Amino acid sequence: MRKVILNLAVSLDGFIEGPHGEIDWCIFDDEVADELNRFISNVDTILYGRKSYELFGNYVPGSDGDESEKAFYEKVGQMKKYVFSTTLQEAKANDSLVRDQIAAQVQQIKQGDGKDIWLFGGAGLITSFINLNLIDEYQIGLHPVVLGGGLPLFRDIRERINLNLVQSKAFRSGMTLLYYHPKDTEVSAA
Repeated sequence: MRKVILNLAVSLDGFIEGPHGEIDWCIFDDEVADELNRFISNVDTILYGRKSYELFGNYVPGSDGDESEKAFYEKVGQMKKYVFSTTLQEAKANDSLVRDQIAAQVQQIKQGDGKDIWLFGGAGLITSFINLNLIDEYQIGLHPVVLGGGLPLFRDIRERINLNLVQSKAFRSGMTLLYYHPKDTEVSAA
């Protein structure tokens, strides 16, 4: 069965966005770009909340953008996308809109053919997935920056979740990628 993988950047003090929604603190050098390309070669489906979808679901870098960023978003643009929202009226082109029965819909997606599934975010969707126990693997890019405030990764979590660290990878930039599996699941190591 396909896995749902939460893969995102977080500051050392636990924020996924700065106080004004900024993400300019995220490191995106050649080494990180290579790792992201490795990751997306193993997924073919992306799950978004409404806000994340509107910002990044059909994002195309400008002509002055970095070549690795252009290549990354070209691959992302070809993937199947599901948008979880009760307020969005419709999704674009071949993207699918999920309004209710999140757990059942995710189980159906996981049972389909294909590669693994990227839980992109945003924060509300991540919280829902954590509380519904729908995440099979956490890949957290811990960035060497303290933001002092912003949007926390973990908020409104109803129960403790024990995780096993199955792998870690340090980058020259000081970022560390941490791979966790929920303790109650048996998933092969990353």
